[in-house]
Amino acid sequence: MVSKFRKHYLFASDFDQTLTFNDTGYVLSELLGISVKEFERKAKGMAKLNLVQQGAELSYLLLHDPEFHSRVRRDHLFEVGKRIRLKENIKQIYEILDRRIDGFHFDFYVLSAAPVEVIQSALEGIVPEDHIFGTEFKYKASGEIESLVRATAGYGKVTRLDQLEEELGIPADHVVYVGDGSSDIHVMLHVNRRDGFTIAVSESKLVAQIAKRTVLGDNALATLVPILEEIAGWQRPQIRQLFESYGFLIQGWDRVQTDWVTLRPSGVVAEKATVADAK
Repeated sequence: MVSKFRKHYLFASDFDQTLTFNDTGYVLSELLGISVKEFERKAKGMAKLNLVQQGAELSYLLLHDPEFHSRVRRDHLFEVGKRIRLKENIKQIYEILDRRIDGFHFDFYVLSAAPVEVIQSALEGIVPEDHIFGTEFKYKASGEIESLVRATAGYGKVTRLDQLEEELGIPADHVVYVGDGSSDIHVMLHVNRRDGFTIAVSESKLVAQIAKRTVLGDNALATLVPILEEIAGWQRPQIRQLFESYGFLIQGWDRVQTDWVTLRPSGVVAEKATVADAK
């Protein structure tokens, strides 16, 4: 039980490209022997048409595309989870957020448009199953997908996050959300509007210009830096000491603010300039 003297927060993270290096759709395509380029073509086509919520392209293919629907079974989704390459030290993040930040406790949840079976399989032994929310399907006895139960994509993430806040009794300004792409825009705007804290783990302009902090790094532990600084009020030496206790030395720690500027002189094709100002 969380002590009443500890501040209680909700830490919610996306899955694909946030906790992983590769995308569920790509891994599933490779498993089925479907060209990754073909998957990209279909997913991008749906994105252009705004046919489904951002991030739910794979779910649509699993339900309606003959090439995917006829071949994918529930067991395939569990196998994809075993093949996905996770970022290092996710388990350590769970531990640190749970009990290593004095005066604070963070409940770690995963909210993703990826099929829930994929996430549960990938994070087995790291994040409890009841802390994972992904897209849910109803299956036939054969394992074939029958229908969609719930999609945790786009605004669906907002709905699930609100439900968690209510169930856990956590105020809106005690929510931290971490994401990387366009499917995270709705939930990041929602969290920011209510004074929560958002972290982008991608340089994508779509999320980097919305998130309150952006962290780039191959090790998942890097995500903790803005939380320790902005929420817990730790100084750099204390953060370095924590990482060293887990066997890591921070070799590079650069903070850069990037301004995306589009210059368009009259009668000239637009040119893009990126201006990076070190804080």
